[in-house]
Amino acid sequence: MIRQLARSGRWYGSLGLLSGGAIALTALPSPAVNDIHVQFGPLQTRVTVDDLATFAQTGQISPQLEPWRPVLTPAVQQSLQRRLNVEPDLRDRFLADLIGTPKGQPFVTALAQIAPDLTPAMVQAALQTVEEHPQGVTAVTLLEALPNDTLTLDGLALMRLVSQLGLSQLEQTTLSRILDRELTTVGGPALTSELAPAQPGPHVPQRWAVAFRDHERDRIVPVDLYWSEQTTGPMIVLSHGLGADRYFLRYLAEHLASYGLTVVALEHPGSNVDALIQADGAILSAEEFIERPRDVSFILDRLAELHEHSFFLRDHLRMDSITLIGHSLGGYTGLVLAGGKVDPIALADACATLEVGASSPADWFQCAATEAQFPPESLADPRITQLVLMNPLAGQLFGDDGLRAVKLPTLVVTSTNDGIASVSDQQLRPFNQLAGPRSLVAIIGGTHLSVGDPENINPALTQVPLMPEHPPNETAALRTYLKGVVFSFAMQQTPQARTYQPFLSAEYAAQFSTPALPLRFSDRLPSSVNRWLTNRDRLARRLTPTLKGIASLMHLEFIDVQYRLANLRRDTVAQAPIRPLDLAARIAPRPHGPFPIANQLRPTRASDRPAESPPSAPHSAN
Repeated sequence: MIRQLARSGRWYGSLGLLSGGAIALTALPSPAVNDIHVQFGPLQTRVTVDDLATFAQTGQISPQLEPWRPVLTPAVQQSLQRRLNVEPDLRDRFLADLIGTPKGQPFVTALAQIAPDLTPAMVQAALQTVEEHPQGVTAVTLLEALPNDTLTLDGLALMRLVSQLGLSQLEQTTLSRILDRELTTVGGPALTSELAPAQPGPHVPQRWAVAFRDHERDRIVPVDLYWSEQTTGPMIVLSHGLGADRYFLRYLAEHLASYGLTVVALEHPGSNVDALIQADGAILSAEEFIERPRDVSFILDRLAELHEHSFFLRDHLRMDSITLIGHSLGGYTGLVLAGGKVDPIALADACATLEVGASSPADWFQCAATEAQFPPESLADPRITQLVLMNPLAGQLFGDDGLRAVKLPTLVVTSTNDGIASVSDQQLRPFNQLAGPRSLVAIIGGTHLSVGDPENINPALTQVPLMPEHPPNETAALRTYLKGVVFSFAMQQTPQARTYQPFLSAEYAAQFSTPALPLRFSDRLPSSVNRWLTNRDRLARRLTPTLKGIASLMHLEFIDVQYRLANLRRDTVAQAPIRPLDLAARIAPRPHGPFPIANQLRPTRASDRPAESPPSAPHSAN
């Protein structure tokens, strides 16, 4: 969703743990925090910044830090060691957006509860002071730049925030384990085919960069066209996420074009990387939720004209069957173009109850749409005939019923370790609401950017704390699989649909699974996960976010325990000397009547022969 999010920091955790690179042990020439007092009612503990610096560098826990040993994990140490890369302009925009708008009020409130003497303006001034520090912005250098020599924290409020973050992480981990297990196909037939859709096609792809100006909206939309001399399949449209660009899925565009498909990778000027870094105002404008679908329709109109009048592109543009592939905010774009109806009332209600720590960044990003003025006419475009949604941002944007109008065949790609768009609210819940044919690819352990082109993702983003990314070598098999499965899905709009249907299967996904990133494919969620999602929605209406998180996690753990008990029972039975079926056969009464085979095997010795029954007595066998 955010290619350059590293430049702004992960605002989801910016009020909790701040990352750092090398730890600065020298104080800045200004009043600096040296002692941190954590209060639990009448009790108070003291921690020094020097102790934190020593722990970050060496992992050693001082006597003053000893009570905090359970939470001083290697992950915390690693977070303290990371440098926070912040673009000054983007930082100021973010803080202004955070402090000066209603959607930022929960963050301001949380900061006031945790650090009553600390204000957002103080944090902003400290960031401005420390950005020129030789060691960069780290947790320690930022603390040293804060005014006063003592920072007082409310321990209960801090533990509440930490517990909320922990609940979200535990829920995601348990859900990942359940999906991995219950979507696994055991003993399925091996996939045999002479086709290899993940391998490059027979054509050499060409790329043409062009930009179209929409005079009515005063908006320039850049486009990259990927095509080959022989066009043999449907057209593909790529829509990137917030802070990305038209190169985010370039590896996929080139692969599809090698098979004769024309790919249109467009760039949304109001939410691309340039808009994130250079523009003024909010990080995500409310109007982008309207302008993004309009960008796609505008480009399709221009391409239709080229298809009719351009000698260069004539017969290379298939306007009758278009598959839209959207990542993150691009997933929202695709759902609106497919007929999804935004529900402003449901969205406003959901945004009013968000809590810091209990919600994912995408939950907050979607709230920008509460200020959008959606037109009365539909933004749907009937030229879109299929959808591929990768880590979509959908959440509460469509309410409970807005996605029932989406009846197009849809392939949803979800990552179970997505630190931006929560798997449950942003991806699985919308998947269940789709009314048309649907399939799910679950990347177990995948992150928000795992599907992207490593050559077109800011490397600094992989170092953002609390949002770990896999190195390119671990995601190579995943990208190969996506080439094959997306191409096979696109070909479902062609006469070769049945030929490529076998590649839309669990068996094909298993061929590319790795220990680091297992892949699962299914056309439905497990029944246990469906029940959990239903109960989770009910709890959201009755409980606070924290209590809902606890109850939701308990439900998931119950599902996991049930499976473990079933496994234990099955393993115990398998190792028993007498299986239940054999035991039943031993104790069951034998049927009455003669046994021809048994008669043939009767002993022949006279002493072993039974006495003959009188002729009038009925014959019986015991």
